[in-house]
Formats: sequence, structure tokens, C-alpha cells
Amino acid sequence: MRIAVFTGSQAGPPSHQHAAATFAESLARAGVGIVYGGGHVGLMGTVADAALAAGGEVVGVIPQHLVDDELAHPGLTDLRVVQTMHERKAAMADLADAFVALPGAAGTLEELFEAWTWGMLGLHAKPTLLLDVDDFWQPLLTQLHRMVDDGYLDGRRLDALGVVHTADGLLEFVAQYQHPERKWTRTT
Repeated sequence: MRIAVFTGSQAGPPSHQHAAATFAESLARAGVGIVYGGGHVGLMGTVADAALAAGGEVVGVIPQHLVDDELAHPGLTDLRVVQTMHERKAAMADLADAFVALPGAAGTLEELFEAWTWGMLGLHAKPTLLLDVDDFWQPLLTQLHRMVDDGYLDGRRLDALGVVHTADGLLEFVAQYQHPERKWTRTT
């Protein structure tokens, strides 16, 4: 099994760094591979370093322009260089069995929402989760509940978005996951 990890290219507070390292180490010790954006900086680098130190498989997928900027992690199990960010996300989705967002910024949100939306549209049936470190995702969850309350988001879609605090919680969620029906289906 491989988990795609979306997270920040900035380090964030020490508590987030510790949680990211513990999470990645726990996945590696459970025999779960990590697919991520291929960088050596920020929480991305923390995740990769911790998983590698624990003997885990870490696959990075990075666009050439970021390799040119010297952001690629030099010690990964496998580094795949693509041309565009679109290709990066598609490759990560193909390589992963589930998706999890750790704390991050705009890029993390963009990756999270694309993976989650692809599931809603039936492009995959893989679980999507949030690792809620220090209640980082609580404001987003409040907004998502508002979307349900106002009729923009089906509550079943929000219920299918996992919210966990540990690698064990993620693995339990993935093992029990039942993908909701596609959002759009042809009616006769």
C-alpha cells in the first residue's frame, strides 16, 4: 500500500514537524509506502526523511522546474521527474491507494481538493483524509459543514472525508472505507 501525502513546503511550527515525522515513521514501520511531491524542504522533507530513516519506501514526483530550482530530495527510494504540476498530481494519484493532507498552504489545499473531487466524480474510489495536527483542519471542516448546511455539498461526501490524528487512525479508516456512489450518474 502507498499513501499520497500532501503537505507544506514550509516547516511550520515544531509540533507540526514532530507530528509529520511521527506519522511518516509509523507508516514506514507498518510497511506503507509514501508518495509525495519529491521535495527536500518543509514538512515534505520532514515526511520523506522520517520515512526513509525508518526503512520505508518513499516515492517523490516532482516537476522539472522544481528540480532545476534544486528542491528535489536527493535520497529517495524513487524520484520521478515530470514536466508539469498536472502530470505530478496524476502520477501521484496513480501511484497511491489513498490520499492524506497534513498541514500546509495553498498547494496542499489544491491537491487535497482535487483528489477528493476526483473521487466524487468517480475517477477513483480511493479514500481521502486529513491528518488533523493541533486542530489545524478545524476551520476548514467548519467551512465544509457550512457547505453541507447551505446545500452545496452532500453530507455523504463530507462523511467520506476521513479526519484522523495518527497513522494507525489512517490505516483503520482506509481498511473500513466504503466509497460513496458517484456524484453524477446517467439517469434513464
